[in-house]
Amino acid sequence: MLAAPQHSALREPGLQAWPAGVDRYLVPGRGVCLLEIAAGECLELIDPEGGQPCELMLFDKDGRCRSTEWVASEGQAPSPLHAEAARGLQTLLQLREESDALQRAGAALQANGIDVANAQALPVFDTQGAPGAQVRYQSPIDGYAVIAVPGPVMDVTTQETTTAIELRRYVRPTVDGVMLRKPPAPLAKPLQDIHIPPGTASAYVVRAGEYIQVLDIQGRQCSDFQAFSLAALKEGRESGIDATVTRTMLGQAYPTPGLPSKGFSRDMEPLVQVVQDTCGCHDAFNTACNARYYDDLGYPGHVNCSDNFNRALEPYGVKPRLAWEALNFFFNTCVDASNNVITEVPWSRPGDYVLLRALTDLVCVSSSCPDDIDPANNWEPTDIQVRVYAATETFKPAFAIRMSPESIPQLTQESAFHPRTSALTRSFTEYRGFWLPEHFDTVGTLGEYWACRQNVAVMDLSALRKFEITGPDAEALLQWCLTRDMRKLAIGQVVYTAICFPHGGVQDDGTVLRMGEHAFRLVCGEDATGQWLRQQASEKGYRAFVRSSTAQMHNIAVQGPKSRELLQSIIWTAPAHTPVAQLGWFRFVLARIGGFTGAPVVVSRTGYTGELGYEIFCHPKDALTVWDAVWEAGQPLGLQPLGMHALDMLRIEAGLVFAQHEFDDGTDPYEAGIGFTVPIKSKEVDFVGREAILARQGHPRHVLAGLELQGHDVAQHGAGVFIGRARVGVVTSGCYSPILQRSIALARLEPSVAAIGTAIEIGALDGHQKRQPGQVVRFAHYDPDKTRVRA
Repeated sequence: MLAAPQHSALREPGLQAWPAGVDRYLVPGRGVCLLEIAAGECLELIDPEGGQPCELMLFDKDGRCRSTEWVASEGQAPSPLHAEAARGLQTLLQLREESDALQRAGAALQANGIDVANAQALPVFDTQGAPGAQVRYQSPIDGYAVIAVPGPVMDVTTQETTTAIELRRYVRPTVDGVMLRKPPAPLAKPLQDIHIPPGTASAYVVRAGEYIQVLDIQGRQCSDFQAFSLAALKEGRESGIDATVTRTMLGQAYPTPGLPSKGFSRDMEPLVQVVQDTCGCHDAFNTACNARYYDDLGYPGHVNCSDNFNRALEPYGVKPRLAWEALNFFFNTCVDASNNVITEVPWSRPGDYVLLRALTDLVCVSSSCPDDIDPANNWEPTDIQVRVYAATETFKPAFAIRMSPESIPQLTQESAFHPRTSALTRSFTEYRGFWLPEHFDTVGTLGEYWACRQNVAVMDLSALRKFEITGPDAEALLQWCLTRDMRKLAIGQVVYTAICFPHGGVQDDGTVLRMGEHAFRLVCGEDATGQWLRQQASEKGYRAFVRSSTAQMHNIAVQGPKSRELLQSIIWTAPAHTPVAQLGWFRFVLARIGGFTGAPVVVSRTGYTGELGYEIFCHPKDALTVWDAVWEAGQPLGLQPLGMHALDMLRIEAGLVFAQHEFDDGTDPYEAGIGFTVPIKSKEVDFVGREAILARQGHPRHVLAGLELQGHDVAQHGAGVFIGRARVGVVTSGCYSPILQRSIALARLEPSVAAIGTAIEIGALDGHQKRQPGQVVRFAHYDPDKTRVRA
């Protein structure tokens, strides 16, 4: 019997895994969320990490508390529901100076007339709740739902953290039984709020300093954007955003997905600045869709963005064009291996937006793309919302980070040390969701480098992810998930470890601190690592909690030959604890700044520079106290701040690996140069990836090697390593070493050519037209026996 053709069964977790009527939110630990809710709509609360209590409240449109009227899902709780005083919400609002988010929440509650003082709340979850626990309630009224996630200010010497709660709101059908999302709440009070239906465009005037938010309401919908200098238009000149000038001014490659930080006109005048972007993947090098595109595909007369632009801009005296150059927000185009431009469904999720700032008075135009003949709008054009906000509003530069395709986006953030580092530099880069300094204006990368090699330097490393792993099976969980043998890790000791997938590829690396018999702290690179640990605990039945503490534990590194001298003068340890002067390599101590009543910190003798060094972990509320103490004590010792650029030079010299350079999920620990983290013979229990690693141990596909190059050119990440015409490896990291006075690199090589002394060449351009001679050398290039770090 013949079967019907199969449907297109693609996995699209970012959007299609969720019904059209589900909106998702994340309430951070020690945070508050206010949602407008309609009668009949449901809220589902989920505790992703386990053990996190929260409060759920319901208020009517007059601000009166109606929390006891929530309708629980069948079998979930008795009715009537028991409510208690909303102490958690009240406490958090008293601490609203602690964060901008709490201030905004407090202002929103006040603006809607909600009576917080007499509020009652349903207690949801408890401190022993399982990860992934969830409850669901239905609202019987039109009103407001308020969710508070209270918790203590974390003492970094303990492991009592506060984690996030996920919300899912199930929206009722609105049009012909279809659940269409409304635009999300404005970022502030809008000056203009413009709805752009599918297949149309609107033009609007924006004054200098004002903000322009372009919102994708339903998800996966493109919106073309163009802006003109209003002053130039009044002079009879059309001075709009020009992609070629923008790329030239910013030094960006062409073509590339994403957005430029600014848009420049043909007159080289900056017109707009990108302030926030929650999507992260856009087209900034093709034109808006036009009549010729549809004509050539057999759809003559199809509505298109270029013609829509012409109609919208006509009242402002802008001449029509056959095809408009534009910033194509949410349009997912890229260049394939054959240098062809290809189109796929957009990356944007419901509510994603781009926030721009006008740098001069502008006439702007935005469209909702009508393309329904290819994947550009996921085959179904939907609507776009444009909002304009006053120049007096404050929006911090940020873009979204997602732990996984299913994750709720989190905007990049500043660390608690930012008030001090930002006073020393304006050069910041995004690193794993945090803004960290690239280099410091008054010192410079070389000055920072030499301070670390000769004296002492301090660096913000708050972006590192921290997880508290506790419970009777905490050791068992880490024994299974990490390559190191946790049984040999003593309380007060730190160990560096790899974290592998079942096929042996490295998914992350990090350090583990043993805080107690059944308590560990993992400091690593990826949020996904905590999610994976929780998944493994569930699948194996381990009684262990994996709770994130990144938001409540920021850290700096104090590195260099004078780092011990500096810390001895400011770190106080109890008589029963090891003083800093005697702290061994890969050991940590619970301590305080200055004395018995000082700010609590954890000091570990670890680092990423190849020098004697330490890391100091503290709660964000104590960050400035910690920084100021280090800064003041370090001045007589030649202390300087350290940025990411100098750190990269230091770690390459020291032969220290970096994710997506020396290792990724396609390299095992031996191939990544960290085979010492895998005690195959002495670790007498199975662990994730063991069989795959063991099978390849004797015959690795590649090995990590050190290279020394002739000349001063720096070998770039990804450059080919050649012997004759044969490509025998790839450069993973390279720099010019100031202390060694030569160009050095780390490279992944074929084992047969990795012997010390082997002559190689680094290929540039196509790998053959330009070659840089060199040879394989011992690494680490600097202090290979680690005498300095062990000092």
